[in-house]
Amino acid sequence: MKKGLFTKMILAYSIIISIGFIITATILSFWFQGYYNDQKKNELISQGQYIQDVALEYLNQKVPMDIVEARLKKLGGYSKSDILLITNYGLVEAVSDDKYKKFEGNQIVTTDLVELRKGEKHIIESKEYKDIFKESSHIFIIPMYKEEYFEGAIMMSTPLKYMKEPLDKVYSIIWLSAFIAITGSFFILYYFSQKIIIKPLLEINNAVGKISQGEVGKRIVIHSTDEIGELAKAFNSMADSLEQVDRNRQRFISNVSHELRSPITSIRGFIGGILDGVIPKEKENYYLSITNDEIQRLTRLVNDLLDLTAIESGQLSLYQNVIDINEVIRLCITKFGIQVDSKRVNVDVLFEGNSLQVFADRDRIIQVLTNLIDNAIKYVSEGGRIKITTKTKGAKAYISVFNDGPTISAEDLKHIWDRFYKADKSRTSKSSTGLGLPIVRSILSQHGEDIWVENKEGDGVNFIFTLKRT
Repeated sequence: MKKGLFTKMILAYSIIISIGFIITATILSFWFQGYYNDQKKNELISQGQYIQDVALEYLNQKVPMDIVEARLKKLGGYSKSDILLITNYGLVEAVSDDKYKKFEGNQIVTTDLVELRKGEKHIIESKEYKDIFKESSHIFIIPMYKEEYFEGAIMMSTPLKYMKEPLDKVYSIIWLSAFIAITGSFFILYYFSQKIIIKPLLEINNAVGKISQGEVGKRIVIHSTDEIGELAKAFNSMADSLEQVDRNRQRFISNVSHELRSPITSIRGFIGGILDGVIPKEKENYYLSITNDEIQRLTRLVNDLLDLTAIESGQLSLYQNVIDINEVIRLCITKFGIQVDSKRVNVDVLFEGNSLQVFADRDRIIQVLTNLIDNAIKYVSEGGRIKITTKTKGAKAYISVFNDGPTISAEDLKHIWDRFYKADKSRTSKSSTGLGLPIVRSILSQHGEDIWVENKEGDGVNFIFTLKRT
């Protein structure tokens, strides 16, 4: 699990989170760089305004040079900038640092002043003055106007290293925060993935292994309402079904063993008694007839088991074609003439029409009707009534087999389709294998049809099944 799903999930989510934080950090870096440059520009413009007043007075010969230079030096030291005061013709009048004294009285020839003189621009950002400023710098040229006449400009050069220092600090904070966030997200993702997904899946996987080894009582305890919780509920439901199947299997084996042991014990006892001479000669035929009955019972049981096994394993091949269900019912009733006469049972047959065509396997439907009629004869009262009816509704034919014997209790109704279940063991232990009704339902299920049982008001039980009409 850890080498498969967990690794893939952590890797995928980590990549997605990392890309998200990297993109966010990159956007923040570019945004802050623009924001910082705008702020620096506004700051220099504001500082330029501080110089402009005294510079204009100097250019109009109202204040001495000392005051202008003092202000330039003060502002240059504060802003870490080199400042030059230039006339409208490009002559350098004053500087903020003595290392630029050599440029005083010299003319700077540049197209920037031409643009400012024409009033085409208010502020110029430039990097052209490498012959003046040796370091890589960011240069602002702020024009000075008096009554709309261009009087000169203030050139402010800030070395890029001073501008990058705060940016580098911010970049460090942004990218360090991104790294911490990515690392923290990885550990949080690892923790919650283990707790919410991986550990429950491992628990389910371990439970599957236990069940595959025969521990069908294994269950999963996961308190969650998400898909993992639903999976755990589905697994527990499956485990319950498997446990029920295992119980049914064990009960089936126990029932088969019991049903086989009883006739085999009787057969062995009677034959052993005859061979040992324990049973008198005059009674041998009597006990041999009992042995024959037990062999017949054993044969029925084995045949029913083989039929049921073939049906439930899907090995039963159906040969479906068009048959007359009314004719099949007549044939089946005829087979029970002796039993009907012995119990003086009245058999009523009510057909919807002389012929009712259905699509089914004739031999298997005979088996269904034989079991249902046999079951009705077993439970009908002496001199009672059996009624067999057919009717149609839509694309279905409904066949019912009713007997007016005692109704089936609610508890017996829950188990009536179970293998080896006998509602009245005292009456059916010898004549019934307890597999008739399960075989009936399995055959009809193979046909894609249904069967159900109803207790009638008063006394009586009605079995109803469906077949497809043609």
